[in-house]
This record gives sequence, structure tokens and C-alpha cells, in this order.
Amino acid sequence: MKVIFCPEQLRHSPLQIMSSGALVDSPENPGRAETLLQAAINAGLKHEVPANYGTTPLAAVHTGRYLKFLENIHTRWKRIPSASKDVLPNVHPDIRDVVYPDSAVGQVGYHVFDGAAPITADTWNSACWSAYSAVHSANEVLHGARACYALARPPGHHATRDMAGGFCYLNNSAIAAQVLREQHDRIAILDVDLHHGNGTQNVFYERSDVLTVSLHADPVRFYPFFWGAANEQGNGAGAGFNLNLPLERGTADDDYLVALDQALARISEYDPGAIVVALGLDAYVNDPFAGLALTTEGFARVAERIAALHLPTVLVQEGGYPTEHLGDNLVAFLQAFISDSAP
Repeated sequence: MKVIFCPEQLRHSPLQIMSSGALVDSPENPGRAETLLQAAINAGLKHEVPANYGTTPLAAVHTGRYLKFLENIHTRWKRIPSASKDVLPNVHPDIRDVVYPDSAVGQVGYHVFDGAAPITADTWNSACWSAYSAVHSANEVLHGARACYALARPPGHHATRDMAGGFCYLNNSAIAAQVLREQHDRIAILDVDLHHGNGTQNVFYERSDVLTVSLHADPVRFYPFFWGAANEQGNGAGAGFNLNLPLERGTADDDYLVALDQALARISEYDPGAIVVALGLDAYVNDPFAGLALTTEGFARVAERIAALHLPTVLVQEGGYPTEHLGDNLVAFLQAFISDSAP
């Protein structure tokens, strides 16, 4: 099994994010990717750098206007007198079916939904290479690999078709799923990140060819707050093809696995040709976001159950923030997944 990662993904390094109204150091920093890469190698994976796939796979998920914004906004931002070093929003529309502003400040408010996705001079480049890691991993699976791990950093599952937020700019899991659709009629995305994958839900909410399933801390009192309720089940052609399983804060291994079994039963019923796992390690009991309470052993048990689906699998890294055991949690997941995936 391979780990796909490009060093260019490390260049994105915002100074600070906004959290609870204060500017704080970002836990989504280059060091976490370096920790995860070493952990993947320790688990026995072979490191490979992805190819440059251009904008075509990105445009299959995101709008052209949004991609143009991401590519150019930092250059435009630097022309504003007294602007912050990194791009951050300070105004948002209360509805989005409005006239699209020409102003850089207005466009940032339109396309960035919170203060946790600063855009630096290197964000576009790093986000593209993160997406290419997901594309490359999907192509590995399309060409016969049982599974592949995309160390996608910056992460992606909060990015909608035309909005960034929550450390996310391009939706790597959705991009991987779209690549897999080239060969399979139905794809499932299983999101086990601590936070609801609102961006992934947004991309596929009106489609039936990609089933989206998310286990996450209940957003009634947890980020992203406005998305992730159990009654969000899809719309139009996608009605019934989105499953949210919000969990009480502090949910630990045994209760988490009960919900996971429900998620896997729905995926089995759907009978996809392949699966994308949005692999958040921030459900860990000592993660700084303190939402759920999985143990290192718990991540191994999660991996065993997912592997038991016996589906071609793209593992796409989402959350999981610096703790003493971040690398251990990834090793536990990968080794259990590989062991239970063996013929």
C-alpha cells in the first residue's frame, strides 16, 4: 500500500486562525503532515509523490469562479492598503443568491465561510497538490490497488463547491470520489472525522451516484454548527443518499462502533463499487478539539470494520491535530486496515 504526498503541501502555513473571536495559532500546521507521513512509512507504506493533474479534476467538483478566486485572491489582497498578511473574511452575505461583488474583500466574504481558512501566498499551490494526492490515490485504486492512502494536507471535507472553511480549500474526498466514478456507477464516502463533512455533503446532496455518510460530534453544540443534523438526508435525485450520524460529545469506542456499524450497513445496502474514507483522527480522546473519545485501539477497531467491506478503498486524510499519539493513531488504523484487507 502506498502513501501519496508531495512536499509542496507543506508550504501552506497560515500565521493564525480565528477561534471564538480570537486570533490563535493554527493546529493545522505543516508539522502534522510530517508526523503523519513518518507514521505511514512506519506502518509499512511506500511513499510516492503525485503527478500534477492540472485543474480538470478540481473543476469536476468546484465551480470555475471559485477556483479562479482561490488562485488569484492573495495577489489581489496584497494591493489593499493595510490589509492583513493572510487573507481573512470580515463580512458575509446573509444569503448567497446576490450580486457577485467585484471587490476582493466582498469576494472573500462570499467564498470563505469562517475565520479558520486563511489564504496565504502558498495556499493555492499546496491545496492543489493536496488534491493531486487524492487524485493519484484514486487512480492507484482504479488501476488495481486494493487501497491507497492520500495524505491530503491541507484537508478538504469542509470545502463546498464554492466555499472554503475549517482549514479546507479543495474537497479532496469529493475529488477522489469523482475520479472513482470514471469506473464505478456508485461510490460511497464514509467520513469518520470528528467534525461533520459539510462540504462533501454540499457537493453530492442532490446526487444518487455518491452516497455520503458522516459520523461526527453533534453540531447542535459543535463545529460546523449549521450542518450535520440527522434530518439532512439529501434532496431531489439525492433524497435518501446522505446519512448523518451525530454523536454526543465524549462518545467513546464502544458506542462509536455501534454508530459505525449502522453506517457500514447503509453502505453495504448501497453496494458501491469503491469507497472513499475521509479519515479524521481528531475523534481521539486527547485531540485538542475535545469532541469525541476514541482510543488508539479504537481506531484499529474502526479500520477492521471498514476493511471488512472488502471494497477498493481510497483513504483521504482529513483532521487529526498535534498530540503525543497522532502518529500512533494513524499507525494503528493503517496496520489494522492492511491486516484485515489481506486476501
